[in-house]
Amino acid sequence: MNPTDRTLATRLIHHAYQPPEGFAAPQPAVHKASTVVFPNVAAMRAREWKDKSGYTYGLHGTPTTFILEERLAELEGGSQCLLVPSGLAAISTVSLGLLRAGDEVLLPDNAYGPNKALTESLLAQFGVRHAVYDPLDLADLAQRIGPATRLVWLEAPGSVTLEFPDLLGQVRLCQERGVLCALDNTWGAGLAFAPFDLLGDGSGSLAVDVSAHALTKYPSGGGDVLMGSIVTRNAGLHLKLKLAHMHLGLGVGANDAEAILRALPSIGLRYRAHDVSARTLARWLTSQPGIVQVLHPALEASPGHAHWQALCGQANAGEGAAAGLFSVVIDPVHPQERVDAFCDALALFKLGYSWGGPMSLVVPYDIATMRQQVPAHLAPGTVVRFSVGLEDVDDLRRDIAQALKVFA
Repeated sequence: MNPTDRTLATRLIHHAYQPPEGFAAPQPAVHKASTVVFPNVAAMRAREWKDKSGYTYGLHGTPTTFILEERLAELEGGSQCLLVPSGLAAISTVSLGLLRAGDEVLLPDNAYGPNKALTESLLAQFGVRHAVYDPLDLADLAQRIGPATRLVWLEAPGSVTLEFPDLLGQVRLCQERGVLCALDNTWGAGLAFAPFDLLGDGSGSLAVDVSAHALTKYPSGGGDVLMGSIVTRNAGLHLKLKLAHMHLGLGVGANDAEAILRALPSIGLRYRAHDVSARTLARWLTSQPGIVQVLHPALEASPGHAHWQALCGQANAGEGAAAGLFSVVIDPVHPQERVDAFCDALALFKLGYSWGGPMSLVVPYDIATMRQQVPAHLAPGTVVRFSVGLEDVDDLRRDIAQALKVFA
């Protein structure tokens, strides 16, 4: 059929024009596709979805998502990356892809709550057993690794109470026992330390096997994107996870990928700004009324500080690197109602989950409901976690000061 004989509707879909090659701009193009068109049947049959040699279907990648995967692998020092719809999806994909009935997975007692819930519910239904270890007791982890242990989850630092473990010792132990270890690296973000080069000597001789990362936090930076990543160095392990990723039908939207690509160039600057403000406020709060403990890995009195110093302390000309998170323990003389009133009295710190965005956030927690055993290093009282945004630190300090009056 002569193209001029086609109707307008057909001509609009099958228009022959193609833009010239050679367009270059600071930001990658946004490619949206479910269907990927092949030039012929031979090409359709020859394309391989398991690597980045070509395109087969939008779920398996587009130029936009391939670029983001490669940049995230660079950020964390890995070789391969998978994109998933959230940080929790990254954790779920790792556990579902690596564990089967009869296996055992170990989690630190201060693990991200939804990771614990996944293990206790869905994985248990599939016949996967689990045990919880003390994140600050390397001997406890060593004792719990058994013949059925296939995966150890690591967090540095732990969720909410921010204990920093002996990550070097934990990874070394897993290597010696031949057990895979997966790190929730959302806090470190590829900036506080290098998960695939923990010794920092470029050898990669001490490295986690998998890094799961909630891109929702610092890589996004805007509090408006849900996405996660799974980074590995081992090609065989990557393929195993990629097969699970494919079977679960996981994919991300091109516009969300674009948002993270736009934010990545500034992640180092933002992470440092969050860090400086958080440390300023954390140090100040150590002497404020109503506060009996401040939990921040960079503070000497915080549990696991020496481990943070050993792993993260050489960054930023010896000042170290840390995310913009800290928690405080409110004196137990103040009942929950007064703690809630303190959180409600904050004007700039908004009540909301997540962190890593421009807006500061606050959440009170009942640690007793989150842990098998409340750790002895945690002072009695109610834990309140602060996520420090990008507001002026003096404004944030004044906001906390006026809210602390409820404890007077």
